Amino acid sequence: MIGNIRLLIQNFMFVLLTYGGRIGLNFGYSIPCFSCPYVHGCAGYCYLMALQGQWGVGFYFPKLLSYQGFKVILYFLVFAILTIVLSKIWCGWICPFGTLQDWLSQLRKKLGIRETEFSWKIRESLKPVKYVLLALLLSIPLLITYAGLHSDFYLFFCQICPAKPIMPLFVGDTRNFALDFTNIITLTFSAISVMIAAGTLIGSFFKDRFFCLFCPMLPLIQMFKKISFIRFEKSVHTCSGCGNCQRMCPMDIRDVHLEKTKKNVMSEDCMLCMRCIEACPEDNTLTAKFLNYRLFSSSGKYVAKNYQQEKTLHG
Repeated sequence: MIGNIRLLIQNFMFVLLTYGGRIGLNFGYSIPCFSCPYVHGCAGYCYLMALQGQWGVGFYFPKLLSYQGFKVILYFLVFAILTIVLSKIWCGWICPFGTLQDWLSQLRKKLGIRETEFSWKIRESLKPVKYVLLALLLSIPLLITYAGLHSDFYLFFCQICPAKPIMPLFVGDTRNFALDFTNIITLTFSAISVMIAAGTLIGSFFKDRFFCLFCPMLPLIQMFKKISFIRFEKSVHTCSGCGNCQRMCPMDIRDVHLEKTKKNVMSEDCMLCMRCIEACPEDNTLTAKFLNYRLFSSSGKYVAKNYQQEKTLHG
């Protein structure tokens, strides 16, 4: 049931954010997901673009008191509010680029191709990448503003982000797959962008939510974990330790399975797809809440019914 609801919302939000601007919708510059600004007619812009463009202003107090500084504060506050209200639901239910990755995973399954599995050693070695990207995303605007770094490094992350060439394809725009020969910097960035985009498409076909492993938006959203309205909780006393949650997780998270003491089990890589809740055979052991209201809970009856349906379907 959760999967069907999520699929419906994902597809709706993909259409809304990708094409909504064509009917006059504009959700601003603080969207906590990859709603790519390079898509002509999109309905809102990924906050990472605004963050890069405005970051240097916050370190110069007189500018912070100007109209430009007001916009910096406003965009951050809107981002913070949106993140506090919906947390990682932005990642698992709303992000158009995440939805595209899920479509590629579904295609792989339809073709009967097994998902590529990463060892835990590889998984752990990849974890710092998103923090390195976030650090570069924040430091390069400062170097441009205060250290004289060439302006062609402006919007560094956007220039190499795979969403920049890929998402405009859905409106028939292929320009961002072309190399920019203006100078060596633009040529290098455009070449890297195309290579990363190709690698992301291939990686996302063979590995669920491949790009999400490196997404710098995740640590930004995670900052508000403790005050978020969304809670992902585990009743450690009713957990049977079956491991279904770990096996079903597209992000290969084992924290939920292994947690023996803490109630809040939303980890840094969790995108709240809630497939673990759907797969848990113990009643109310895993629960997603909005404030104190229960959104979804695990159900033994649902898992048993699902198993019987799969058994009947496949003989």
